Amino acid sequence: MAKLSMINREVRRVRTVEQYAARRAELKEIIRNPASTPEQRRDAQKRLQTQPRDASPVRGQNRCRLTGRPHGFYRKFGLARNKLREAAMRGDVPGLRKASW
Repeated sequence: MAKLSMINREVRRVRTVEQYAARRAELKEIIRNPASTPEQRRDAQKRLQTQPRDASPVRGQNRCRLTGRPHGFYRKFGLARNKLREAAMRGDVPGLRKASW
């Protein structure tokens, strides 16, 4: 099980990303827009840099819903590999079977 502080940090990051998503998209659109002046671009980049680091979605780490494990994570199921295997063996994941050939 991951430390509770690490799990809480990720939850806080997700909330921060959601909170700043609209503002970030607005500023990025100004930066990408070829019609905006260099001063507007510079101002938008400056305002983007003053936002919190955790407002960037790439800083998020996917974690297992059950254990908080950050590695061996399957996005489709939201579980780490070991908990996914346990759930599959119990028959909790519809359509998922152990490979046999």
